[in-house]
This record gives sequence, C-alpha cells and structure tokens, in this order.
Amino acid sequence: MKLLYGVQGTGNGHISRARMLATHFSEKNIDVQFLFSGRAADQYFDMEIFGDYQLRDGLSFATNKGSISAIQTLVQTKPLTFIRDVRKLDISFYDAIITDFEPVTAWAGRLKKKPVIGIGHQYAFGYPDVPQSGVDLRNRLIMKFFAPTQYRLGLHWDAFNANIAPPIINPAEIRQPCGSPAHIVVYLPFEDQQLVSAALATFPNQKFIQFAPQLPREERANISLRPTSLHDFKHNLCRAKGVICNAGFELISECLHMGIPALAKPVAGQSEQLGNAAALQQLGAATVMYDFSAQHIENWLANIPAQTAAYYPDVAAAICDWLLSGEWHDSSKLVSELWEQTGRPADMIAATG
Repeated sequence: MKLLYGVQGTGNGHISRARMLATHFSEKNIDVQFLFSGRAADQYFDMEIFGDYQLRDGLSFATNKGSISAIQTLVQTKPLTFIRDVRKLDISFYDAIITDFEPVTAWAGRLKKKPVIGIGHQYAFGYPDVPQSGVDLRNRLIMKFFAPTQYRLGLHWDAFNANIAPPIINPAEIRQPCGSPAHIVVYLPFEDQQLVSAALATFPNQKFIQFAPQLPREERANISLRPTSLHDFKHNLCRAKGVICNAGFELISECLHMGIPALAKPVAGQSEQLGNAAALQQLGAATVMYDFSAQHIENWLANIPAQTAAYYPDVAAAICDWLLSGEWHDSSKLVSELWEQTGRPADMIAATG
C-alpha cells in the first residue's frame, strides 16, 4: 500500500499525531509520502522521521494577540496558489490519501477520485453530542469544506455518543517520573509573549518554563524562556505540576494522559478551540479562562485542581492496522476496542461524560 499523508502544519498537534503514525508506518514498511502545509518552511522542527517530505502553502488562519485576525488571514491567503497546488499534485500512484485537516491533499483526492481518509480532531466535530461553541455558518462551512473526506475518524477526549476514537499520544514517551514536580509549563503561542512573561513575573515564588517559537533561550528570574522544540518541551512537560496553554487538542490530551492539571485559554474566534473549552468544562477535565490575565492565573495557582490520569492506549498503532485492513467505511470495532483499553468503554463514557 502506498499512501499520501497530508498534515496541517499550523499547529504542532497535527504534526505530533503524524509523528506517531509515521513510527508505526515505518515499522510495518508502509510506503508513505508526507505533505505539510500552513507554515513557513523554516518554522518546522524535528522533522527527520518524515523523510523527504513535501511542503505547500496551503490555507491557514492568522492570529493576533490570542484572537483570529480576519484581515491578516485574508492578506496571507493565496487562493490561486492553492488551486494550482491542488491541480498539479500528482496522486496517480497512491492507493489512498490520509489527511489531518490538510486541504491540498484532501481536495486533490476529492477532485481526482482517490479515497480520502480524514484522521484528526476536527473530524470529531459535527456529531450532535460533541460540545461546540462559537459556531456560525462560516465555521460550519470551514469544517465541511476546508479538507473534505470520503471517510473520517475523529479523535476526542470522550466518545460523546458517537464513533470517535481516543487521542493519539505516545504512551511510552508521555509519562511522569517519580518525585514532586515544581514548575509550570506555559505554551501560549498565539498570545503576545511579552504580556505572557509580564503576567508570569507577578508570581515570583512560582517557577515557569515559557515556550514559544520566537522566544530566545534565556533565564529571567522565575521564568525560563525557551524556543519550541520537541525533546526539550516533552522533557519539561513530563516533569510539570501544571500547564497553562491554549485550548488546542494534542497538548491537553498529553496532560490528561498523565493527569497534569491544565489552565486552558481558547483562541478567540477559533471554533475548534472554543469547542475544546466547552468539552473540557463539560468533562471537568481542565480549568478554562476566556481571556488571558494574571488574575485568572492567580486564582488557578491558589487551588490547582487534582486531575486523574486518563491513560490512553497506543491509538496510532491500532489506526495503522485499521488503515491496512482497507475497511475504512467502518471504524466502529476500532473505536470500541480502543475505549475498552482505557478502562472506560465508549458506552460508559457516553453515559457518564
């Protein structure tokens, strides 16, 4: 089987899921070509596992100080380039297309009548019981047409009475060592980093490690500034007593797996993150702040809630086997078996979630 795997590069969560699947593809000698879009070439890091991957401009949203910027999004969008990339992408020798909300590969597969399988968090939305917030007609159209698929496998923290699988994390890598963690990991890449640092500085007795792509490697009193990197971030995450982050999917999934409390701030105007915030509140899985402020952080630090570890299985390995089976029209058995491995069957989660 020869696969083309499209990955939305805007968020590191999409890339993290692809890394896990790439590991299992390699173990099974599956021929996979990866294509990434939505991020400048020099902003990708730790990409060795993807081999000779391809890049395209794709489509993505622009943010400004923690909110979606409609004007900047329009300015950076290149519709003619996108159409050209879709038309010129040669997919004739692939058996199927996998897309994690990546539009170039999804549209190329649709127009050229190749099977397109959507695997990712965005494909969990649209079911009646999945929490949503801030969804208008524009958001519905984006979810439906941004990266269209013939088959889909959504991922979420709960089954929500639907055929949704647990998150993809690396259970061998994501685990907390023994000891008493002392620092808080802060990852708010869509916020103004100077404002974030200023807020963290008001808590001199608390150690923070602040990550963002544009930050230098520097020590400032109670704050360690770090540029985003795979291994340094994972090392500090596994040793954290708490995480302050945007309401993206993958990082919070890792926190839930390890039982690390999180304070999540959704990007304003981003329906996926607003939906995630609603889900976290419904499940009692994290604390949510809808605007970034030192006061919210102070309230959370004063009484960081205990979080029970979710212990997700190796979802990527099971998905790899499912893809090889060719039974893409039916993922019910896959989903059921994965939730059984968490100790909370899908029907139990639907009843209690």
